[in-house]
Amino acid sequence: MASEGAVFHSNPVSSPASMPSNPLLDQLPSYQSLLYRRKQSTRGSGRDQRASTSRQRMGSSSSGRWAGLNAETRSPDPTPQRPARELPVNMKEKRLLAREQQLKQNKDLSSWERFHLRRLRSWRRFKDESHEVLLTLQLWRKDIHTIEGKFGTGILSYFSFLRFLVLLNFVMFVLIFGFITLPVVISSYGFGNGTSSYTDVSDCTTYPSSSRQGLVLFHQYIIDLLSGTGFLEETYLFYGYYRVSTVHFTKFMYNVPLAYLLVTIGYLLLSLLWIVKRSVEGFKQNLVQDQDRFQSFCNKIFAGWDFCITDESAARLKQSSLQYELKTDLEEERIKQKIAERTRTERARIYLLRLVLNLFVLGVLAGCFYAIYRATIYSQQTTQIKSQNFILDLIVEYLPSIVITLANFITPLIFDVIIQFEDYTPAFEIRFTLMRCVFVRLASIGVLLFSLWSQITACVEPCPCGYNHKLYPCWESRVGQEMYKLMIFDFIIIAAVTILVEFPRKLIVMHCPCALTMWWGQQEFAIPKNVLEIVYGQTICWIGAFYCPLLPAISTIKYFIIFYIKKVSLMQNCRPSTRPFRASSSNFFFLAVLLIGLAMACVPVGVSIAQINSSKACGPFVNYTTSWEVVPNTIDQLPPSLRSFFHGVGSEAFAVPFFVVVCMVLFYFIALAGAHKRVVNQLREQLIMEGRDKRFLIQKLYQAQKESWMSPQHRSGSGISQPRGSGQLSGVFLEQHTGANMTHA
Repeated sequence: MASEGAVFHSNPVSSPASMPSNPLLDQLPSYQSLLYRRKQSTRGSGRDQRASTSRQRMGSSSSGRWAGLNAETRSPDPTPQRPARELPVNMKEKRLLAREQQLKQNKDLSSWERFHLRRLRSWRRFKDESHEVLLTLQLWRKDIHTIEGKFGTGILSYFSFLRFLVLLNFVMFVLIFGFITLPVVISSYGFGNGTSSYTDVSDCTTYPSSSRQGLVLFHQYIIDLLSGTGFLEETYLFYGYYRVSTVHFTKFMYNVPLAYLLVTIGYLLLSLLWIVKRSVEGFKQNLVQDQDRFQSFCNKIFAGWDFCITDESAARLKQSSLQYELKTDLEEERIKQKIAERTRTERARIYLLRLVLNLFVLGVLAGCFYAIYRATIYSQQTTQIKSQNFILDLIVEYLPSIVITLANFITPLIFDVIIQFEDYTPAFEIRFTLMRCVFVRLASIGVLLFSLWSQITACVEPCPCGYNHKLYPCWESRVGQEMYKLMIFDFIIIAAVTILVEFPRKLIVMHCPCALTMWWGQQEFAIPKNVLEIVYGQTICWIGAFYCPLLPAISTIKYFIIFYIKKVSLMQNCRPSTRPFRASSSNFFFLAVLLIGLAMACVPVGVSIAQINSSKACGPFVNYTTSWEVVPNTIDQLPPSLRSFFHGVGSEAFAVPFFVVVCMVLFYFIALAGAHKRVVNQLREQLIMEGRDKRFLIQKLYQAQKESWMSPQHRSGSGISQPRGSGQLSGVFLEQHTGANMTHA
């Protein structure tokens, strides 16, 4: 074991049989534990031989606690010099020591090695300085530092996550604009010869204009702006306006449908890789923190303070937050003990209660989803009938968004009440409620899309276009309009809640000091709730970017404004949540929820690309049955060698061996992870045993000092310059020095 190697050592030149033992060190808990394990492992035949072999193996490690002392006794070889940064001295002395070490190293190097070393140091200095310059150019660096100083790293993680989404959406916009929008715009202005997507004329290719004719009232322009209809539908904002199939430049031909499909796959893969890359570090920290409850207590007590806090009220809040964390952990331990002591009858009762409550939750979710479905159907059927009432038209246009928002507002309140009766641990209550809220928000988008597709694919036989062309001449633009309305309405709700709810609530609490307002208190800056809002918006952006190519640009502007709205709300209207959120666990939780949103977004986009017939009246895929059909058609136009290569990659002869190799690689990494986990457990046990050894030695030291002060020589005034306790303690270590051939420490 790893702990054994830290406790045992031997002189290589001595035989194990002649190694005397030390009476004091025989009492170490680590040695006693090792003896017990040896007794268990050496039962049966060959016990002495295995014990001798184990003693020799562990004795040869010479990495124990007393190995350094014995190395000094038995050999004059100096120990390796420690790096200056690891020495317990101030920075000035560290720099002097580092310079001295550098000079000593340079004396033993050749001229070429010194030149290579100087070049490496210069390159390292250049990278550090470049990193510092890039940090100064980081978006919202000063604002985020201010938030970190006043409210700590928990709330900082939310704003860092918001900045990450701004950058992600901006990169998505650059990809879409550079590879899709810009070539189409260039072809329309004559810089490249654009070929139209339309090859034949039929009933399926008719696309009536949605622009309003004649005298148009001002409120109708507002409806068009908020719903994406009218003049806004015939812009580069929506899928239907990209009617170019190929753009002929001087030296090459640009395939717009293929670029459209590859860019969609590209930004989804880029989002996946970026999220996974950012979540790795948070996952490691979260795994270490959640591994051991005792370690969690130690971290909170000895390393729980956030030294970035400079505000006095935030410091008091952090103190209460740490107290809340400790109380929560103790309560969780109490509940775990209570769960372990439950009788069979109590377990049956609580399981039955949870079953009933979860059935009720499923009923609530079914009711919400049915309401979203009916609202979507009614809105789609009524939109064709225009009235002269501005408010009524706007409500009908936004009816699905309104129902989804109400569902997202009501269901978390119901979940908070239900979870109190399910008798879970406090930590699991938070996670389970959040996962329920995530499911409601993301599933509501899925129900909306299902409702739309049920209308799009519902056509009376015969169905020459493959979809309901009469109601949806360009169904992709209609889906894009729904995503656009969800994005705009979500932004309006966030801004309205901040201005019309949080700000008046603060004024009432500050200027009306009564029992009700004191109980109500200021609005809490609930990190999970705010994260779910922006993850919901980002999922809409991922889904809608295929049907509304410039939606990532709108999302970038939206999150840019939301950053300042949330910052002002945090500084002026809100107080931090009493429920603590660590930065490491927060980042991992945010990215895990975002990854769920990305997975949910890939499903409807993939179904619409591969299964649903593309519109024949608009967009770049009018010449293809489905959007995915452009890929095999492009492969068929390649040279024979490349065509054979892609056909081979897509065949079963390649897929089956590739799947087998991937499985073998996965099994290897699983086995490697298991081995690493066992090593980590051994190292953890070693740390525990070392702590017990230190405690044992400190107790012995205290007893020796106590005996020295109680001795007659000390009471008579003798031995003041050399107390007997020191001599006894020296005797202990002298015995250790003389026992250079011993086998344990």
